[in-house]
Amino acid sequence: MSLASRIGALASRIGIEVQTKIDAGHPGLARAWVCFGHVGGQIVVRAAHNVAAVTRTAAGRYRVSFASPLPDANYCWVGVARSNTNTGTQRLLIVRSTLDEKTPTHVDVGCATTAASFADSTEINLVVYR
Repeated sequence: MSLASRIGALASRIGIEVQTKIDAGHPGLARAWVCFGHVGGQIVVRAAHNVAAVTRTAAGRYRVSFASPLPDANYCWVGVARSNTNTGTQRLLIVRSTLDEKTPTHVDVGCATTAASFADSTEINLVVYR
């Protein structure tokens, strides 16, 4: 048996093992994700999974609604935002207020500068795990 066929057989066996251990319910898989931005005065969703809509509620503030609700609000989300200039102005994706909601049907996120003022971004990436 050649090295190439041994590697092929090994890869096949690994695939079979992984397939039985990781399914759609695995906690390490994202339950929702979205790549969106505020461009030309409107929200542009470039790609998404399990996201029904992104709504801009105010400058730098967004509500991401899930297409299929999560089981509860005990999920984790992480996000990043692109700077809208090339001069070093940073953008952070945060939640700042107890009024921001995190429910099984949606999550409110804010995009802010390092000076803590809300600001839009042309690219925001959000991932939700549960």
